[in-house]
Amino acid sequence: MKNYNGEEILVVKRELFDELGSFQGITVNVDHYLPSLLNPANNFFMDRGAAEDDPSHKQLIPYCIFRIKDETGTRYLHYNRGKSGGESRLHAQGSMGIGGHINPIDEREDHLGKETYMAGVDREIDEELNIAGNHSHQIVALLNDDSNSVGQVHLGVVHMVDLENAQVTANEDAIANLGFYTLEQLRGDLYEHLETWTQACVDTLEDL
Repeated sequence: MKNYNGEEILVVKRELFDELGSFQGITVNVDHYLPSLLNPANNFFMDRGAAEDDPSHKQLIPYCIFRIKDETGTRYLHYNRGKSGGESRLHAQGSMGIGGHINPIDEREDHLGKETYMAGVDREIDEELNIAGNHSHQIVALLNDDSNSVGQVHLGVVHMVDLENAQVTANEDAIANLGFYTLEQLRGDLYEHLETWTQACVDTLEDL
């Protein structure tokens, strides 16, 4: 078990996910799942070192996709995960998702409700990217992939973030080769190098 220096992260029990209706891939039925997942009666903080090897719990992970629409069309942020990233099992893979774990530092007056979750989302974006201009986002899907050891212990909450412009740079070494690409490019030569969560998003982006 890797040492995460006592980091605590927000989780739900896998059995709650199964009761709500477990799925493989992406669902856009956000309103069915999110109220229960973000109900303080159902989630709690857990030691990350234990959680990473415990598929009886699901770590809630905001997975933010950044989109720019201009005269050239629609393009999406893509980067390669560097070796300094926290999840060694994803190093060197291509990704569209910005985000991470919800920690106790994010806790707000609603305890472990939606305000706490969104505070964690905003913190992760600020930590990972420098964004010039305004941006807005909405939760568009949930993402689950039980086909590998990483996915078995995580549950993604997919946010679509619309940017005012493409002036975005990386704010940490874990994000390498950042750029914006069309959906056709992401489905082309880049596709086989994408992590599974990003592949699932690329497959369904036109519906999100």
